[in-house]
This record gives sequence, C-alpha cells and structure tokens, in this order.
Amino acid sequence: MTVKQSAGGAGGGGGSAVCLVCKESCSGFQPHSWRKACTVCGCSTVDHAPGSDVEDDQQMGRLLADSPCSHLTAKVKGGGGLRMYKRNRMIVTNPVVSRKDPTFNTTTYDWAPAGLNQKLAMQYMELIPESQRTVSGTEGALERRRQLLSQLPAYDQDPMKCQSLASEEEISSMLLFVKHYKQEVLGVGEVALPGEGDTLKEAANQRTAKEAKDRSNSDKKDSLEHQDHGSAGTNAAGSANGTDDGTKTEYRCAGCHGEVAKESPAVYAERAGYCSALWHPTCFVCSECGQGLVDLVYFWSNQKLFCGRHYCQTVWPRCSGCDELIFCQSFHTAKDGRTWHHHHYCCWKCGQTLDTPFEIYRCCCLSEE
Repeated sequence: MTVKQSAGGAGGGGGSAVCLVCKESCSGFQPHSWRKACTVCGCSTVDHAPGSDVEDDQQMGRLLADSPCSHLTAKVKGGGGLRMYKRNRMIVTNPVVSRKDPTFNTTTYDWAPAGLNQKLAMQYMELIPESQRTVSGTEGALERRRQLLSQLPAYDQDPMKCQSLASEEEISSMLLFVKHYKQEVLGVGEVALPGEGDTLKEAANQRTAKEAKDRSNSDKKDSLEHQDHGSAGTNAAGSANGTDDGTKTEYRCAGCHGEVAKESPAVYAERAGYCSALWHPTCFVCSECGQGLVDLVYFWSNQKLFCGRHYCQTVWPRCSGCDELIFCQSFHTAKDGRTWHHHHYCCWKCGQTLDTPFEIYRCCCLSEE
C-alpha cells in the first residue's frame, strides 16, 4: 500500500504533516508550545510523523556519535564536528519478462541492515511482517519514522531539544547520563547467519583497534599543534565479549527460546556478547513495549533489550505532560505512578494548575465534559 505524507518541520517545529490518526479532520500539525502534541487535533507529534530523511539522519548521527557505533556515522563537511548517520538503503531491481523488450521493477528500501549482500538482506526483509518492511512510500516506511520519533526522541539525547531543563545542574545531569549510556548501554544490532558471531566479534575488535590508533594519532597531532592552535580529542570505545560458538550444532533465540535455523539470518547484539546470544529478526524487540527496535538500535541493561525511550525511563522519570525526562529533584507523582514537572501538571485545555484537589474541582474545563 502506498501512502502520501506532506513535508513537515522537525520534531518540535511547525509543518503541514497531516495526522495519521485523525486523517483529513486535522488540517495539519501545529505544535503546542511545550507538549509534544498538535494543538489542532490533540494527537501526539509521533502521530503526525513530521520531518524528513535528512533530519532523521542528523538526529541518528548525533545519537551514535561518541559511541562504539560511531562507525555508522560520517563527519558532515563544514559541520563543526557534527556527524550524519550513514543509513543503509537498498535498491532491488527485478526484470519483467514480456513479449516486448524487457522492463524492470525497482523496489527501494529506506533502511536495510548494513554489511550484507543483497540475498541475505532480502532474506532478512522476508522474515519481517510486510507492514513493517521499509519500502519507500509505503506504510512500513512511515512506521519506521514514527518509531524513530517514539523510540529515540531527540530530547532524550540533546539538551538543546529540551524545554524543561531549568538549571545548569539539570543540564549537567543530562549530559552525564547521555555520555554514560552512549559508552555503556547503546548498541546497534548486526545481522548474520547463526555461527558467525566470531566473525562479527573479530570485526568489532578491528574497529576498536583502528579507533584507538586514530585517537593516538590525533592526540599526537594535537599535542604538536597545541602551542599554536590548542588541542582537541575524540572519545570512542568498543567492546566485545562471549565465547566461541563455532562448534554449536543448535542455536536458540534469546527472545522466544525457539530454534534459529542455520540458513536463516539472525540479529546479534555486541553488548550481549556475539557468541552468547542471537535473536530471530521478529524477536529483536524492546522488553518493555514489545516494539521491534527501529534500525536495530538497542539499549542493553540488566540483560534485557530496551528501546531508547524505555531504557531512559528506567533511570529517570518522564513527565506525562511534556514527555521529557525529569532531572529536577522535586516533581509530582500520581497514584498510578505517572510523573510530571510541577508546572506541567495542569489542564490540557486551559492550562489551569491541578496541583491540589481544590484546583481540580474549580477547573472550568471539567464542567464542559
């Protein structure tokens, strides 16, 4: 099924992206001043999927930079150190035989696992439900963008995208948190056949050695230039663990514990150990929300896979009003466990604070229901 999506602004900006829930009843995405929602229809920013491929790749580049996954990014020329996600696209061309001269059907995938030949990549895609295949211009491609916005919100990684950080202390707390998860938790799944964990591990070790060498050369160069130009450094790390699995005769999915056929592509996660665990493509999901991990980006914590959103929520509370993480010490907690910044615990319609039962009672919007 082919869909049309109007171009919209970045996650927090204005645009004409029509709501995917309300359809034509929404005239176009108009962002609330601080809620991640549309003022026209009330649905979330995610339900409008505003943005563009370039914005998506820039955001992913920022996320993966300064992490063991930085090899999946490239420096932006003249970008002041910014990095762009090297998203792997796949174009499949099949000949159509007819009585006349042969023609070709071309299918473009907005994303496909990196480092695979086309045959294995297509095997992977065929294991994914058709509605989730990232064929350009289809519901699957649009769902990928929604997942990028939902699972990896920009305001979980970049203080500049946050509106609720009220002090230098909160900004510092967020920066330290982001630095920690990039180095210790964040990863990108890799697709290979069962039994190829050792090969992936060796490739990761080579990347780590190369990055260490590049850092060393960069440090030497910076040291020589320090007296005239100052110094600069980079920080990247890699890790690999697990034991040899080359002698195994049977492979089990770490998700469903079912058997993984030797000729069927599986997903590996470096943080979990290349030779310790693998997953069926449909089992590589967030342990909290059950969604497939977009572009195979995972957060590994307590021996579980998480999407970015739900990992962050295991460490810091999330405001139910603005959807940003709460880094301040004092906040409102409801009986059902949901949390708010104090100034965001208010009526959606009029903004009347709901901090006390009396104020809830006197909110005029309740009488309109």
